[in-house]
Amino acid sequence: MSTSMQAYRASLLHFTGDPAFDEHATQWHGDGLLLVEDGKVKAAGDYSQLIASVPAGVEVQDYRGKIICPGFVDTHIHYPQTDIIGSPAPGLLPWLDNYTFPAERRFENPEHAAEVADFFLAELLRNGTTSAAVYCTVHPQSVDAFFDASHKRNLRMVAGKCLMDRNAPDFLRDTAESGVRESEELIKRWHNKGRQHYAITVRFAPTSTHEQMKLAGELAAQYPDAYIQTHVAENTDEVKWVKELYPDARSYLDVYDQYGLMRKRALYAHCIWLDDEDRARMAATHSAATICPTSNLFLGSGLFDFPNADKARVPLSLATDVGGGTSFSMLQTMNELYKVGRMGGTYLPAARMFYLATLGGARALQLEGTIGNFAPGCDADFVVLDPKATPILARRSATTDSLEEQLFALAILGDDRAIAATYSAGRLAHQR
Repeated sequence: MSTSMQAYRASLLHFTGDPAFDEHATQWHGDGLLLVEDGKVKAAGDYSQLIASVPAGVEVQDYRGKIICPGFVDTHIHYPQTDIIGSPAPGLLPWLDNYTFPAERRFENPEHAAEVADFFLAELLRNGTTSAAVYCTVHPQSVDAFFDASHKRNLRMVAGKCLMDRNAPDFLRDTAESGVRESEELIKRWHNKGRQHYAITVRFAPTSTHEQMKLAGELAAQYPDAYIQTHVAENTDEVKWVKELYPDARSYLDVYDQYGLMRKRALYAHCIWLDDEDRARMAATHSAATICPTSNLFLGSGLFDFPNADKARVPLSLATDVGGGTSFSMLQTMNELYKVGRMGGTYLPAARMFYLATLGGARALQLEGTIGNFAPGCDADFVVLDPKATPILARRSATTDSLEEQLFALAILGDDRAIAATYSAGRLAHQR
């Protein structure tokens, strides 16, 4: 009897909730078995209990000594900034002018966009990231190039064209009408095509006129299952600028709220300079904060406030924010997240950091049950972590005496080398 089942033996880690609020959220099987059928999770549990259900003739892929966890979900990243990662600047706004905008100009060329998209997706997979919320440029062809590359690989990705009709170089501006018209054409072409999803992408409030914001809100109301992604309260200079541009808004976040851009499937990057009213509004609307520790440190933007975000129960997820962020690796991003927490007086256990990088991201995208853990029926997007990937990681792993210690070592000492393999929809997409 032929079967499409695949079986993987390793230690298994996934989450059913946020460990900060549910002491039973961490699911761990020291000797586990992951069963995959037709690109979906069929079962995950103890090897001893599941091995009898594996049909004769199915070879068990042996990853003992390694940890299988759901593929990482990066909820905020810019593919056109791949080539300017690690560029020097005294702050966010000069960094945009000197590096970002000139780099994005090149994406009017579809061949350039396609070449970068291929490299970018390969780099995500090399780092264990199987889903991401991605910014393209103002050019529709940059979106087509990205989705074309992602669709060919059968990856689950969210992406969109930037809306920018002011306060940007002429070569990167659309108009209120053209930007929204092009966005709608892209929604019709790509949203829910295979595993592709469209995000209505307001670059940030300063680069959109009131008219463009209004039309973006109307588009979001017309397509309630599309995503919304933007930046908010990243940098104090930016917050001040928004206040000058939108003097009637109560806060920076309120600008978006006034135009109907806060709801489920809305992703707000950074969220550093918010107040309690802002956080309460995010929680009430199920708008998700995407925390970007490496870029916030690199650009000197500020430290995310975990205690007040958790007090309000804001939906949280983790993001690399390449190219302001300095690494494609979600493990390296956890390393910086931990330090951001410590500098703000918060201790983040490793289990919570892995949650934020997996199920937390899936929940931010409203895709729990589709990606983010090993519940039956989820996409079989997973990563094989090697606790012995480098000499120092191997040495530290040998002396760990708890799951928390082992995960903490991976988060602090791990990087792309710790990714032994990445699977997307049950298919091997990267092998170290």
